[in-house]
Amino acid sequence: MIKKTLIIAEDDESIRLVTSRYLQDLGYEILMASNLKELWKLIESNKGDALITDVMLPDGELFDILPQIVEYRVNLPVIVVSAKNNLQTAISATKQGAYEYLPKPFDLDELQKLIKKALESKQNFKNKTKIRNESEKQLIVGRSPAMQDLYKSIARLSQNDLTVMIYGESGTGKELVAKALHKYSKRSEKPLIALNMAAIPNDLIESELFGHEKGSFTGAHQKSDGKFKLAEKGTLFLDEIGDMPIDAQTRLLRVLQEGEFTPIGGKEKIQADARIIAATNKNLSNLIEKGEFREDLFYRLNVVPISIPPLRERKEDIPELVNHFLDKAKDLKLEPKKFTSESFQILEKYQWPGNVRELENFILKLCALYTDENIMNEDLTDEIRNLQKLDQQMLDTENQFSKILENYLSRNINKINKEYQGDVYNYFVTELEKVLLLEVLKNNNGNQLKAAELLGLNRNTLRKKITELNIKIDQENN
Repeated sequence: MIKKTLIIAEDDESIRLVTSRYLQDLGYEILMASNLKELWKLIESNKGDALITDVMLPDGELFDILPQIVEYRVNLPVIVVSAKNNLQTAISATKQGAYEYLPKPFDLDELQKLIKKALESKQNFKNKTKIRNESEKQLIVGRSPAMQDLYKSIARLSQNDLTVMIYGESGTGKELVAKALHKYSKRSEKPLIALNMAAIPNDLIESELFGHEKGSFTGAHQKSDGKFKLAEKGTLFLDEIGDMPIDAQTRLLRVLQEGEFTPIGGKEKIQADARIIAATNKNLSNLIEKGEFREDLFYRLNVVPISIPPLRERKEDIPELVNHFLDKAKDLKLEPKKFTSESFQILEKYQWPGNVRELENFILKLCALYTDENIMNEDLTDEIRNLQKLDQQMLDTENQFSKILENYLSRNINKINKEYQGDVYNYFVTELEKVLLLEVLKNNNGNQLKAAELLGLNRNTLRKKITELNIKIDQENN
């Protein structure tokens, strides 16, 4: 009988040792990996009959590459083990194609039974994967002329490695276009790694992009590969590129020019081999004029621009999109609903400022809250009217805030000019930032962790700003 080979990806040496010896005593051959890089090499080598892997590894998170593992090795059962014993980890593992999820600490006998079951059903597992791929839902939905032009651009660009800049308002589907460009390219068997600039604290963006050595900065307790390294031979998607700070822009430009990078605190240069796709909902030309975005980086990224039309400019796609979201509602175990042609006309009259994402949320809400199979036009009209009210409230709030600032400056600009001549901008921004941080801290009872999450800042960054701005507040639970 041929011995089965198992891949164990675990950075905890003691767990790796105990698990491997236990499974070796049962007659299995063992291949071991301690990080994502080593794991991916084993995956590419087509070795192993099953994979047992931790979620958090020194150079990144398993879920960054699990979809690529499942697609590259369609008949490889993946058993995910993790100390993050929460619902989200279990859901993520299942959604991304893992065979099973096992929380730590786990019983070795239970693991052995799970491995045996996975190996016995390996052939069925492969067939299920094929079925899933054949019935895969469309990445992008729409048949309007504007979308047909977009499809043609994606088809052409999938045949080469040119850098692409995707333009589009929030909710139009920029990430879906990036996924399509990767999926149909020659790099599709390698990872697609995404990084949202707006979701990462400014002081961590360079580390996220290029990685860092252990001890290279405060909090760098272990070496970490950046997104450039994880996307090797694949695609790196830089979302919301307009939010990238100038310092990081300078370093990114150098990497794009020289084709190599050095991790923070490192000495060895690493070749950069990843296709770059960037996306933004901002007007980069305006940012260049303001000095907030480098013009030379813009030309490096804007090799082939793609624009995604807002939903208000392709309303003929709304019926197809609605049916697509109704199918999604069924997958979510929501009660199916029916729309009439009049219903579609009502939907097409609304401007949908949140674009496709807003429409999706709207349809799923209707499926969840309404019990009748048929959505009545009266109910639909009322729901649309509520959306319009919310839009107006948001507009009024924005106008009100701008008006307050305008009134304050008009009354005090001369005084400010005299007291802070040559430094008016720094004065005003500092005062505004101080008030913002103080109020958010007050509303969270001084809890810096909660305040940092709300502000979208790293906790250490918030503490630094509290000290710099001399903010005094009773702080709890820090």
